[in-house]
Amino acid sequence: MVTVRESAVYTPGVCNIGPAEIRRRRSSGWFGLTLTVLLLVAFVLLHMPGPWRLFVVIPAGVGAIGFLQAAFHFCVRFGATGLFNVGNELGTHEQVHEAQYRRKDQRKAVAIVALSAIISVAVALLAMLLP
Repeated sequence: MVTVRESAVYTPGVCNIGPAEIRRRRSSGWFGLTLTVLLLVAFVLLHMPGPWRLFVVIPAGVGAIGFLQAAFHFCVRFGATGLFNVGNELGTHEQVHEAQYRRKDQRKAVAIVALSAIISVAVALLAMLLP
């Protein structure tokens, strides 16, 4: 573990973002969820056929990955590229130099992307079942 600031700690494969980055990810989650709901309502009200409703996979994916990153305190892009920002400011980051830490971060990033894909596909499939 590398302590960066008094209240924030980078932990390989566990936590690579701090409060400011977590807020940003949570906001993108809410954006994706809102867009998903609006699209679903529009598709149902316009009686769009099932296959068209699969397009909710995109905003559902944005929402899922945003909420998952916030919940896990882990940024997928940072994890994939060997960066972390556990501070209280946006736009700054530090490099992960240890190879084993980078591998842990990359595995966590892949897991979050996979879970997000599963969630977004499930939402899209459920959207097809709506009347």
